[in-house]
Amino acid sequence: MPPRILHVVTNVAHYTDPSQPTGLWLSELSHAWDLFAGQGYVQTLASPQGGAAPLEPRSLKWPNLDGTARAWLADAGRMDLLRHTAAANDIRAQDFDAIYFTGGHAVMWDFPGSQPLQRITRDIYEHGGVVAAVCHGYCGLLETRLSNGQWLVQGRRLTGFSWREEMLAGVARKVPYDAEARMRERGALYEKAWLPFVSKVVVDGRLITGQNPQSARATAQAVVQQLG
Repeated sequence: MPPRILHVVTNVAHYTDPSQPTGLWLSELSHAWDLFAGQGYVQTLASPQGGAAPLEPRSLKWPNLDGTARAWLADAGRMDLLRHTAAANDIRAQDFDAIYFTGGHAVMWDFPGSQPLQRITRDIYEHGGVVAAVCHGYCGLLETRLSNGQWLVQGRRLTGFSWREEMLAGVARKVPYDAEARMRERGALYEKAWLPFVSKVVVDGRLITGQNPQSARATAQAVVQQLG
């Protein structure tokens, strides 16, 4: 049976101010989906609440809207997947070999506090599966503890969207917390590229993380390598 991948996307459509939209950064999903599809993997889309996953408007504009994202927008079937994601509470961890957290600033609100996502992540990891995240997707790992009570990320090398990148993107005052600092507080061994907005992937065994949207394809490739 081919590997089974659970992609996690957000349900949040805006920053704290409802007039400021955000959502899924589409290319972080599309790059991974295309790569996994090419390997024949079985893929499922889920979100904390289920239902629609809104899209980050900035991810749909040049230069962020690349070929994979344009193809997704043009595919009615795939867009329908984003309108009808599975609810995390209905997902059985034993049905998947890897979990892949996508990003977009929206996930900072709904990923960390989702206990079903914490359960799925813990169970997949403790049963030998892969836990992966790209960009802000690593916020989905902030509150996950292993069965022994230890933070999943404690003592583990990882990366994700940096505070410097938040400032350069002009959203540091809009986000609810500094994800990089919170990871360090959890005991994570946070790493980042010397230059902002360049691809960086960190592989620590079965924990695989990418720093930013530019890291999406390389993060997915590392998942493929880990799954063998």
